[in-house]
Amino acid sequence: MTGREILHKMKEKVGLGSSPDSGKGKSKMSKHITHGFHLVKGKSHHDMEDYVVAQFKEVGENELGLFAIFDGHLSHIIPDYLRSHLFENILKEPDFWTQSENAVRRAYRITDTTILEKAGDLGKGGSTAVTAILINCQKLVVANVGDSRAVICKNGVAKQLSVDHEPSMEREDIENRGGFVSNFPGV
Repeated sequence: MTGREILHKMKEKVGLGSSPDSGKGKSKMSKHITHGFHLVKGKSHHDMEDYVVAQFKEVGENELGLFAIFDGHLSHIIPDYLRSHLFENILKEPDFWTQSENAVRRAYRITDTTILEKAGDLGKGGSTAVTAILINCQKLVVANVGDSRAVICKNGVAKQLSVDHEPSMEREDIENRGGFVSNFPGV
């Protein structure tokens, strides 16, 4: 099924009216670069815990496309924290413009460490994170933690940009670091 066919099915099922859960935009630097999103609540019996960032932002003479999905687990608090702080931390990295990939890695680690330090206040929830930063319509930096996925679409054909991190596939590394992997119903 092509991206256009999927989008058409989405329009039929849920509509694409204007709401906080859907949106679209375009780059000022290129008429060929656009984005759109639509959040749909799954079948679980708890509130929506997902957050999205989808915006173009001017920073000096540069344009950044900032895109993210934060899929919350057990609470909306961590994905909300990520929405408010992860890109801020990435853009504060001194070498963001020259070594973007390293800056993103460091900012992810710093943000994760801060969340762990504030766990008493933030609670026991968690979140996946997938981010894509388009720099001046020339360079795309994608990063992810968890099973949220980044895709790009051209002429109605979607291409996967990130690899899902599934706990079952990373069990050995998790256990070697003192963690554990288990299945929780509904999570």
